[in-house]
Amino acid sequence: MEKTIQGIKTISLPMPLKLGRVNCYLVDSGQGFVLIDTGGANARRELEAALVEAGCKPGDLRLIVITHGDFDHIGSAAFLRGKYAAPIAMHPDDAGMAEKGDMFWNRKTGSRFFRLLARLLFRFGKENRFQVDIPLTDGYRLSDYGLEATVLSIPGHSKGSIGVLCPAGDLFCGDLFDNTKTPVLNAIMDELETAHASVAKLSRFTIRTVYPGHGRPFPMEDYSFANQV
Repeated sequence: MEKTIQGIKTISLPMPLKLGRVNCYLVDSGQGFVLIDTGGANARRELEAALVEAGCKPGDLRLIVITHGDFDHIGSAAFLRGKYAAPIAMHPDDAGMAEKGDMFWNRKTGSRFFRLLARLLFRFGKENRFQVDIPLTDGYRLSDYGLEATVLSIPGHSKGSIGVLCPAGDLFCGDLFDNTKTPVLNAIMDELETAHASVAKLSRFTIRTVYPGHGRPFPMEDYSFANQV
């Protein structure tokens, strides 16, 4: 299902084995498109169809932003870079996940078995690995790519998790929040205390709408800072 909200196209893609859905966001800045996350390799056909429907052709995609290194968010990044000639931007603290094909790189958890299982489950083979073109850090501005937005470092789910905040108050938060049922902190955290600190950091900004990696976009006021567990 795709939905356009003020120049933001929400692209909801299936995950393997009916594990749910993951969101990508195509932002039309008027100067081209910026894609935030790419879904898994298993849903590449659906993603391409959504890009075509939005009128995003090779040459129109100016940047691919990765919010964190999970395979359900980076699976089509290398493919899209090759087809659309768009650079990939990502935080260095998660870059090894893409470069090594290891979703648990730079995380506290993850046995050899689960590392292998993740590659097989999300079909993240060597052809999907990539090196990052643009390292993102806190405060990095995306204006050179046609989007007036600022990168915010919001670790917790992973060390290199980032958000993208637009001047109108739209926040693309990756897997910090989840809204599959109700707006909550994502249940899977590498460092829970760090995630709480990231949420506290966000409270200092004017955020109107949150675009999570899973579930529907929601007004920030619907999230209860008092119950972030």
